[in-house]
Amino acid sequence: MDTFTRAKEDACPGVFATHDAADGALARVRLPGGAVSAEQLKVLAGCADALGDGAAHLTSRGNIQLRGLGRNTPLISRLSAAGLLPSPAHERVRNILASPRSPLARELAADLDQALCARPGLAKLPGRFLFALDDGTGDVSGEGVDVCWRAPGALLLDGVDTGFRVGAEQAVEALLRLAEAFLAVRGTVWRVRELADRAPLLDAVRGWASEVQPVEMPVSPGLPIGPTPHGIGVAPVFGRLTSAQLRLLAELSGRIVVTPWRSLLLPGVSGDALGTLAESGLVVDPDAVSPGVTACIGHPGCAKSRADVRADASRVLSRLPAGLRAHFSGCERRCGKPSAEHTDVLAEGGGYRVDEVWIPTAELADSLVQKGSE
Repeated sequence: MDTFTRAKEDACPGVFATHDAADGALARVRLPGGAVSAEQLKVLAGCADALGDGAAHLTSRGNIQLRGLGRNTPLISRLSAAGLLPSPAHERVRNILASPRSPLARELAADLDQALCARPGLAKLPGRFLFALDDGTGDVSGEGVDVCWRAPGALLLDGVDTGFRVGAEQAVEALLRLAEAFLAVRGTVWRVRELADRAPLLDAVRGWASEVQPVEMPVSPGLPIGPTPHGIGVAPVFGRLTSAQLRLLAELSGRIVVTPWRSLLLPGVSGDALGTLAESGLVVDPDAVSPGVTACIGHPGCAKSRADVRADASRVLSRLPAGLRAHFSGCERRCGKPSAEHTDVLAEGGGYRVDEVWIPTAELADSLVQKGSE
């Protein structure tokens, strides 16, 4: 099997290199481990209001995007002053997931971010390369990550156990060794899954990590919505947080955790805040349908989209069964699709292809209700 060859360089957007969309420039702000402080939320709210479309958009990697930006704005200086751009050279490669309910995973994510930024060579990683620190529950190790440490000590490549084991105190160094080995052999590929031979990555930890027989590791993605022992889980509809909602979150908690499921964990916040959160438009009902339904930005924000997919999704939400997972896409790129199993809803020719079966828009709700009952 030959190594997959990419015809062009990775153009994953960041803050210094934004993406030109139909509604203006798009900047992606990396939040390693999903951690963002109350003060940083206020800065993001101010940037969204003064420079963008008035909202922050959550991504499937636990980051935040600002849309509708103009040119020559003070975005970089504002984010830098807030501590959101600690290393300009590494800005696009600070892609780190961490189990949101685990203080240890979040602490290791912060350590990994600092160590990553301290290694100049790793600034050359592709912007799609993804690290993860999993607390053992399998909540982030199944999110399409390239290199992962999973408690109590497993090292995973592309979600698969390698059989190598290191303790938490060695987790950061192990992931960086794997990343450096990937960088040395990657050629033009962006992801570990595209490599024909992963042996050089394993050689980077062989003799340093202990080795056991690899095992199957189940995954369990998602953050419960509503009160949890770790705080309150909330979800903005389609991952869109208005500036007012950002400021409310900053008032309620000193630190928020953004998850890769377009939801948020408010650590230490009690159930007394549920009413306030719901009144603001945030979803706190564990039986709500909307957290399971995602959508790309669609028309008019994206020139490639064939439909206003968020408007179409909004029209059918009230009829959909709880537990349904579906992603609406305006074109074949399927931006923002979740890694977990879901119903594919693709805009095409005045209707949608629902798992490859074309359905008129008027019958979309019926089709998805049927999918939910299967």
